Amino acid sequence: MDYSFQPKQTSGRYVGIGIVVGLHVVIGWALASGMARKAVEVIKKPLEAVVIQEVTLPPPPPPPPPPKIVQPPKQVVAPKVQAPPPPPFVPPPEVAVAPSAAPAIEAVHTPPPAPPVIAPPAPPAPPAPVAAKSDIGVACPVQAKPEMPEKAINSGIAGVVRAEAVIRGGVVQEVRILSGPRVFHAAVKTAMQQYRCTAPDGTVASQDFDFKVEG
Repeated sequence: MDYSFQPKQTSGRYVGIGIVVGLHVVIGWALASGMARKAVEVIKKPLEAVVIQEVTLPPPPPPPPPPKIVQPPKQVVAPKVQAPPPPPFVPPPEVAVAPSAAPAIEAVHTPPPAPPVIAPPAPPAPPAPVAAKSDIGVACPVQAKPEMPEKAINSGIAGVVRAEAVIRGGVVQEVRILSGPRVFHAAVKTAMQQYRCTAPDGTVASQDFDFKVEG
């Protein structure tokens, strides 16, 4: 046995007693200030109960009926019918054939063909009538003088224009420029279309026009 001196642990006991006393003081102060009432009211609130209904699944559909097996119709075999035996062979009667006489061949005389008739060549067509040419002064006594173009005056262009007129119905129906500067062609055509003529239809008359720039 150990008889050594062991001191008593009185300090720890005092600390525990102090903690218990402090807790009692705090609880008493809470009850006095109304905190305990609030805790009791929270506890007294009604509890809401939620009922969860169990979901029942519908039963599975019945399985489809098995397919019907259609058996093919039975083939009916017709009984074989034996063909009747062929009739006995009877030889045909013999007939004597007399030889026929050969047909007579007659000679046919064909006349020779007639010689072909050759038509004489057609006569040549007459030449086309040539338009009569006449002096413009005699064919068209009434004439108009062409005007000098401004372009020729400004550019200082001069020259001789030779033209040919076709007369029909007493007037010039067509004007052909044979030679000369192009700047004067329109003026010559305008002047000749104003002529009054006495020559017969189809008459062709030519005329020279001398254009000069006066200084």
